[in-house]
Amino acid sequence: MQPTMVFDLGNVLIGWDIYALYRKLLDSDEEIAAFLNSVRVHEWNAQMDAGKPFAEAVEELSVEHPDKAHLIRAYHERWIETILGPIDGTVRLLEQLDERGYRLLALSNWSAETFPLIRHTDPYSFLDRFETIFLSGQLRMIKPHEPIFRHLLEKSGCRAEECFFIDDSKANIETADRLGFQTHLFHAPEALENDLRARGILSA
Repeated sequence: MQPTMVFDLGNVLIGWDIYALYRKLLDSDEEIAAFLNSVRVHEWNAQMDAGKPFAEAVEELSVEHPDKAHLIRAYHERWIETILGPIDGTVRLLEQLDERGYRLLALSNWSAETFPLIRHTDPYSFLDRFETIFLSGQLRMIKPHEPIFRHLLEKSGCRAEECFFIDDSKANIETADRLGFQTHLFHAPEALENDLRARGILSA
């Protein structure tokens, strides 16, 4: 039986790098790191991925860090500059899986406000290959917490062991492992392709 293929999006199929934006606004990677650490950017971004409105999150953080308000606002106003484009090697694998008749689902931590900025643009037409995209910002649930995985299983009608989950986050993979998914911790398209071939999911 073919597994249902479940893909993360950011840094698996679509490149994302917050430094790509802030290199235009600050003088060095060290300065960027200091700014991002000072505002606890990963915790802040996770709130928006979980459904918090951007405007509300920006306002709250700007009040907390008024000296950095212009940099905080830039993440909202210029978010598209954090997107690096499709990861071509993974996109090719997705296309091969689709052509071989695999069921394709996506499970992504992504704001419901920013995802539409790329959803129907030409470079990302491969997203149409997914039967369903489970987006954290729409569901108001977020990886690595179990409810979003359980939601995917319930709505897709799959058992965890029938799903092959691909994600670049170790924490997300650990949750999927605990629930019984087959998993691949993504580092590069070449390594993913080798794993898919070793498991017989892709063949020569």
